[in-house]
Amino acid sequence: MALFEIINEDIKQAMLAKNKEKLEALRAIKAAFLLAKTEKANSELDEAKELQIIQKLIKQRQETAEIYKQNNRPELAEKEINEATYISEYLPKQLTVDEVETEIKSIISETGALSIKEMGKVIGLASKKLSGKTDGKTISDIVKKLLA
Repeated sequence: MALFEIINEDIKQAMLAKNKEKLEALRAIKAAFLLAKTEKANSELDEAKELQIIQKLIKQRQETAEIYKQNNRPELAEKEINEATYISEYLPKQLTVDEVETEIKSIISETGALSIKEMGKVIGLASKKLSGKTDGKTISDIVKKLLA
């Protein structure tokens, strides 16, 4: 079953359970998926694009929560954090830093990268390979550390 269909089913369950926060988060995912589908000529999203959209939604909520905290609005920050938690349930299991480092070391050996000048090549491959399993900042930090 596609992620879009799973989210539709979960929306129905959230409606029946009258869980407003979860319903709001799920509707945000569905809206983002529908928007992405209409932007392209093809009507289907691939798994990588779906994961990218979900990561973007989580990051937006975390950033918004941080702004609310800075402006002394803890109730709004908590709502954003809860939505991010509901949305993150649809991401695959996140890799630990050690696991990411191991993957990046293998990518570096595959590409033969020796210096920081070849960082872009390594990050590009790592981003494709680890899509949805870790964030870009972690990948970038580890690649910099290993190539420096």
